[in-house]
Amino acid sequence: MRVLLTAQMDTDKGNQAIKDKTLPEIMKAAIGALQPEAAYFGAKEGCRTAFIVFDLKQASDIPSVAEPFFRELGAKVEFIPVMNFDDVQSGLGRVD
Repeated sequence: MRVLLTAQMDTDKGNQAIKDKTLPEIMKAAIGALQPEAAYFGAKEGCRTAFIVFDLKQASDIPSVAEPFFRELGAKVEFIPVMNFDDVQSGLGRVD
């Protein structure tokens, strides 16, 4: 299932990860593990945030995906099922 993962980083932990130069390593490891369709970085609600679209193979993968963001960055993590336009068209074709 395609999902959008948002990881809002704790400011103090994010600052520390930038200072000690571990933030790029943490993100590189996440991107390498998830092999995302897309990954963007910006601010949400005043926090550094990663927006990552990837294929979640099974729900039991959620802890292994989320834990590095929790542990390393004190992040608030959210998983949102998302569709591309082809998915939407296919789904709407089944609506009565």
